[in-house]
Amino acid sequence: MNKYSVCIFDLDGTLINSLDDLADSCNAALENNGLPIHPVNEYRSLVGSGIKNLIKRSLGEKKSDEKLVEAVFSDFNRIYGENCLNKTKPYDGICEMTAALKSRGIKLCVLSNKSDNFTHRITDALFAKNTFDIVWGKREQYPIKPAPDALLAILKQAEISKDNCLYIGDSDVDVITAKNAQTAFCGVSWGFRGVEELKNAGAVSIAYQPDDIIKEVIKDEQ
Repeated sequence: MNKYSVCIFDLDGTLINSLDDLADSCNAALENNGLPIHPVNEYRSLVGSGIKNLIKRSLGEKKSDEKLVEAVFSDFNRIYGENCLNKTKPYDGICEMTAALKSRGIKLCVLSNKSDNFTHRITDALFAKNTFDIVWGKREQYPIKPAPDALLAILKQAEISKDNCLYIGDSDVDVITAKNAQTAFCGVSWGFRGVEELKNAGAVSIAYQPDDIIKEVIKDEQ
């Protein structure tokens, strides 16, 4: 018997490892504007709150320069649009996990702070057709996570109550999103931020491999 009817996944750092492409594209946009770049690993703490916030964080003390933010943002979108699938791929075991959940009749959804266009483009390219029932990136009518609005709207579209939802993510933003939406949460250890951040934010359930998500969803299976 299934414990939940729907799993809603964060994208970057949860389903896919996109760090290199995000970092490479942001660094290229920074260089285009005569700005210093950052080591790839530093982007683990810069991503997660949407592209505009990624740009602002990458600018450091210059983040209040709105004209500069827009210039780098524009360059990033162009460069990332050409390179978002260079190195990005699902984490090991993710496709098998999603297939197993689908076979159990679980609805699968994606909710990302990445733009809706990029979110669809990447999921369409990296996952089998019909893997996900609903895919949402950042949409203008909803605030980004950790605001719960988009997550709750997905549940409404799926016609599933929040009590039957498991939200899965890799960062404190995701933990807080689940809290704000009053849904169950499972963190993933393999993401950009790590177990310590998840636990400090209040996560109780942590998946250390994709199969652990299946165990979390299926009642009484240990």
